[in-house]
Amino acid sequence: MRYAILSDVHANLDALDAVLQDAAQQGVQGFVCLGDFVGYGPEPNECVERLRGRASVALVGNHDLAALGRLDARRFNLFARAAVEWTRTQLHDRTRAFLDALSPRTEFEGMLLVHASPRDPVEEYILDWETAEDNFRAEAFSVCLFGHTHVPMRFAHDGERTRVLALLPNTPVALEPGLRHLVNVGSVGQPRDGDPRAAYTVLDTEARTVEVRRVDYPIESVQRKMQACGLPRPLWERLAEGR
Repeated sequence: MRYAILSDVHANLDALDAVLQDAAQQGVQGFVCLGDFVGYGPEPNECVERLRGRASVALVGNHDLAALGRLDARRFNLFARAAVEWTRTQLHDRTRAFLDALSPRTEFEGMLLVHASPRDPVEEYILDWETAEDNFRAEAFSVCLFGHTHVPMRFAHDGERTRVLALLPNTPVALEPGLRHLVNVGSVGQPRDGDPRAAYTVLDTEARTVEVRRVDYPIESVQRKMQACGLPRPLWERLAEGR
């Protein structure tokens, strides 16, 4: 089975539509979203509606919780907080109900799915091998797929040490047997690895491979929408930089 694993859409409908089109071309048979449907971007309700009927599994992220008022937005920087506060005024009741019913972690196809990390599925950032190793030691999962950092990357643990391994764009990578894996699937709506293209991951459960896909989308269109909504300038400027 081939699944498109999405995370951190962040109300960027143009990026999401480009990813959905690419996923169809890759022969994807199912969709999973690891949270942060909303926040930062200009079309929160539309993004939730696009994925509501497609995603067989969906998680809630920290920005979703903040937009629902279940996480204190004062924990965010000023620009992210402004976007959360704007998003709160935009969410439809149907969108709120959908997000409110989601959990930040679940099991899927024998894998652990979390928004942020196994030991803190809402807020912890896994960006280095030390944090990854702490999470390997905290729980006994074999494979964990996560998002939150907006940076696609993977970590492998052989029982003694944790390694940081490459995830090259549009290149399938095997989840080697005998190792434990943490895989960040990237961000659809706001990449932060220096590549502004939308990112998502194709998971092939039979071949046991993951492939981070990078997809072009009309960034300037999203920037114009964000400006029209009065969202902070740094949030729409960074889309073109992938930072």
